[in-house]
Amino acid sequence: MIKMEKSSLGIWFLIVASLVSCLALLCADYLTFGGIYGITLLFSNFTTSIDASKFVSVNSSQVSSSSRMAVSPVPMIDSGKTIEKEGQLNIIDSVSFLRSKSPSITESTEIAINDGAEILTGGQEEDNCLGRYIYIHDLPSRFNDDVIKDCRKLIKWFDVCPFMANSGLGPAVENSRGVLSEKGWFMTNQFFLESIFRDRMKGYECLTNNSAMASAIYVPYFAGFDIGRHLWGYNVSIRDSLGKTLAKWLRERPEWKSMGGRDHFFVAGRIAWDFRRVNDEQDEWGSKLMFLPEFSNMTMLTIESTPWNNEIAIPYPTYFHPSSDDQVRQWQNRVRTRTRTRRFLFSFVGAPRPNMTGSIRGKIIKQCLSSTRRCKLLNCHENNCDDPVKIMEVFQDSVFCLQPPGDSLTRRSIFDSILAGCIPVFFHPDSAYTQYLWYFPRNNTKYSIFIPEEDINKKGVSIKKVLAQVRKKKVKRMREEVVNMIPSIIYADPSSPLLNLEDAFDVAVSRVLERVGRVRRNMKEGKDVAAVRGSTIKLSENIRVN
Repeated sequence: MIKMEKSSLGIWFLIVASLVSCLALLCADYLTFGGIYGITLLFSNFTTSIDASKFVSVNSSQVSSSSRMAVSPVPMIDSGKTIEKEGQLNIIDSVSFLRSKSPSITESTEIAINDGAEILTGGQEEDNCLGRYIYIHDLPSRFNDDVIKDCRKLIKWFDVCPFMANSGLGPAVENSRGVLSEKGWFMTNQFFLESIFRDRMKGYECLTNNSAMASAIYVPYFAGFDIGRHLWGYNVSIRDSLGKTLAKWLRERPEWKSMGGRDHFFVAGRIAWDFRRVNDEQDEWGSKLMFLPEFSNMTMLTIESTPWNNEIAIPYPTYFHPSSDDQVRQWQNRVRTRTRTRRFLFSFVGAPRPNMTGSIRGKIIKQCLSSTRRCKLLNCHENNCDDPVKIMEVFQDSVFCLQPPGDSLTRRSIFDSILAGCIPVFFHPDSAYTQYLWYFPRNNTKYSIFIPEEDINKKGVSIKKVLAQVRKKKVKRMREEVVNMIPSIIYADPSSPLLNLEDAFDVAVSRVLERVGRVRRNMKEGKDVAAVRGSTIKLSENIRVN
């Protein structure tokens, strides 16, 4: 009896062993079968085991367009490695891996993923990053970090070294005397957007090391810092030097060839006119960076744009860089409930421009001084306007905040006033309405008041009378619109971005991806590249689109 049991066990052992061996051979053959793509799908909770039922075989010539599903590339890892993600399928990615399994795969075999590669996944859930992957150029340090090493030279008239703290956010505000909330406030310089944006970009959730899979390519060039240190006392050759060197570097990169740089974008922390010198006369202002052929194809995100179609205005950095959604909502509730404590009808924070022809600042200051009980003036010739507590206190105490042009058409003060829940008053349409199209409501009457410069200069219109005529119900609606704009005009702390709210960085990246997508589609269809504003860019015949 015992012998029979042992014999039966031996037979069953042989049967099971044979089945396992056959299964292993079938799986191996399945992966290496010529001309067939083998893609191993592993559930994150079972990455140590191999389940033959999870193997998917796809013949690209047999897949119809209607049945194809997108699979995202593996971000920020070497090919052949696996990322584990809770509750999602993980894919061992990369064409090189597939070719190692099937040598018959040729270069002509296309794997498209949205704007990169696309493979059948057997109906599995799509990656949340599909169509949102961004590749960051690994620039030599001379194009960014070396530029800011000697911070004393970044702006001739000021020592900006203290503002380098906290990755460009500046020193934390220690004592706001109750004017500000407890956390998230920094003494941020208005020209430090490049540093802040790069740090946010490093933490972007959909980065990839494979440029072919990217929907857009970020160039972390410190263009504003570069030109800022050379604006005064340097010849045009020095002002143009680093930009020309970068243009050559980019042009020689393989990532450049697919779209001629039209999928590339960079950030400039200065106004766009600083990069559009029209000739090479030594007394002309700025550099000619944006007239270089390579940069003419790229998208520039800048604090103030010109009418050229590849420039997009995004918000100046404010003093508030929250590290959680709750900090934003708490601040919104705070400024929303200050209705009864806004002591002044309107205010102006700034300095006169006596040497600027046509400037209305002198007349605005005069009107404010003649309305002492209704207007609050913080004259920056007499006060420290780098103090966020002073500035935010004035704005929080005001119903309307005057935003006349200064050295340029736009002002950082626009965003500080919105942050304080103060309704902005504009005097030139190019101060906001033609600038921040990605951020401000199209209907400008919903959040702002417009008084033409001409009414102040030539007609002597009283600002106090215009603003006093705005009905309380409308003021309430406008303030609510302004308060709702706050999340999208601030840049969150790069060390802890927001979870559910979109900040200025999130909006910029999302819209850049949409913009590049439109350009790519137009190029594929052989159309002229449609301009966002201004004239169109003629599609070069020698540009190939992947």
